[in-house]
Amino acid sequence: MLDWHDIQIFLEVARTQRLTDAARRLGLDHSTLSRRTRRFEQKLNTQLFERSTHGYHLTEAGQQLLAHAEEMARHAFEAGESLSDKDHQVSGQIRLGVTEGFGTWVIAPLLSAFCSRHPGVTLDLLALPRVVNLSRHEADLAITVERPVSPGLVISRLCDYRLRLYASHAYLARHGRPARLAELGEHRLIGYVDDLIFSQQLSYLEPLVDPAVVGRPPHFTVRSTSVTTQQVACRHGAGLAVLPCFMAEADAGLERVLAEEVAVDRQFWITARQEQRRLARVRLLWDFLREALEANRAFLMGESPELRLPKATLAPSSPG
Repeated sequence: MLDWHDIQIFLEVARTQRLTDAARRLGLDHSTLSRRTRRFEQKLNTQLFERSTHGYHLTEAGQQLLAHAEEMARHAFEAGESLSDKDHQVSGQIRLGVTEGFGTWVIAPLLSAFCSRHPGVTLDLLALPRVVNLSRHEADLAITVERPVSPGLVISRLCDYRLRLYASHAYLARHGRPARLAELGEHRLIGYVDDLIFSQQLSYLEPLVDPAVVGRPPHFTVRSTSVTTQQVACRHGAGLAVLPCFMAEADAGLERVLAEEVAVDRQFWITARQEQRRLARVRLLWDFLREALEANRAFLMGESPELRLPKATLAPSSPG
């Protein structure tokens, strides 16, 4: 007979591939988790993990066990959810992964209304300069700039947004305003670190500063993995930056540059694992975000300077 606690430990190590991360999530110390993992292998008389300085990776036997363990975890999760939801009250935890800029400037302000409507729900907002991994159970919901392709996911286009080229008033006073794209080669630029870009959807500067167009290789003064850092550097005069309108339009220290020539449109996608999408609290957040962002289309496209916040309470349904 397999011990459910052993299965839970096996799953966390398999998902995180690092003993320290699994120990933190399980609330165990590193040495205890190491002993428990080895004892489980001895009990099965099978090696489940290849151990190296790069982490714990499943052997062939581990891969076979993983499929069964995931199924066991799914059934246990659904059983617990069905019992906890028997009073039809929405409660529990939701972990939402989202890109750093969108999560900080748009999602966080919107979530205040959701929290007021559903006080029994605890929201973990992972606003990160990378994509969260739903298959490793890093989050229940993810908002990404690329459409995911992994099987077993429910995926929907969430909203469009626009980026433009911005500069600070001080920078333009000191270095002048480019009148056409070809002049960008003469200006200082701010952008992402090329080899650390987590999505090619963020490579929007590349076609704008093509040496064939601007006549010389682009000159970057600041590069950062954080779009918020790029905005702050731009505001303080470090150079020109392509920034989301939902961040830059409300920044009094910035103004558009080459507004007629630079308008980059992108999309956000919302994703959940199928079993998570069926949970009442996850469905509520999914629908809330879609509705709130649809109401803010003009803001996301740079056509309105203000984010429209939803009401903290829903309007009562009309009789009949």
